[in-house]
Amino acid sequence: MNTLFRIQSSIKHWLDKVDEHSIHSPFFYDFYLRIIRGETKSHFTDIEKLRTQLLQNNSIIKLKDLGDTSAYFKSEDRSISKIAHTSLTDAKYCELFYRIAENIEAENIVELGTSMGITSLYLAQLKKSRVTTFEGNPDLINIAKTNFELFGKKNIEIIEGNIDQTLSDYLQNPAKIDFALMDANHRYEPTVRYFNWIAKRMSDTGIIVIDDIYRSPEMAKAWNELRKHDLVYSSVDLFTCGILFFDLSLTKQHFIWSY
Repeated sequence: MNTLFRIQSSIKHWLDKVDEHSIHSPFFYDFYLRIIRGETKSHFTDIEKLRTQLLQNNSIIKLKDLGDTSAYFKSEDRSISKIAHTSLTDAKYCELFYRIAENIEAENIVELGTSMGITSLYLAQLKKSRVTTFEGNPDLINIAKTNFELFGKKNIEIIEGNIDQTLSDYLQNPAKIDFALMDANHRYEPTVRYFNWIAKRMSDTGIIVIDDIYRSPEMAKAWNELRKHDLVYSSVDLFTCGILFFDLSLTKQHFIWSY
């Protein structure tokens, strides 16, 4: 992870960000107040208890970096607690993703990068949701499956294997995707490629969230290209992640907000 690049990007983001007083679009004014600044009505206490257990679990598993090389580990032998500290999405962002998906009444949800299944469990709390999550690391898959079984979630399907192959196979199904979270291979080429595959299957009001958009110069490059994509009608830069809107009724706009 390029620390200097992230610091420089963070400063620029802070200088460029705006608040609701600079938002003239009624849609995005409402989105900012209700979704970005709003609160989640659902409660995720049990999921957060599970997170705490993972953060305290010192068992060692094998974990090979399938995307960008980890800045935190030097070997494939890694403790569950350290993986949880460095890889699990923060609760505030899990709640944000839940609110976004809830706002568009997402039913068909795709997640690239299951990790240990915390974010999957958040998204699966939506009553009508069907979460399809992709993961390539066998030990993480086993942990995630155990967690899904613990919560009795029947609306989560984990697809195992290299996302290069499994995602392509999955998208042969013509069903539309309402919400997609891309948090897997944090490199330029795979990010752009996965986006292009998924974008063709997005519903009319669909949303794609791309995580870690300023993790590195190549992720920033991918983000700046994808937010200008012909199928993207508006975008929001939250620094930690980027939100891409496929709603045809929106005009081309780009917002930089804090969260």
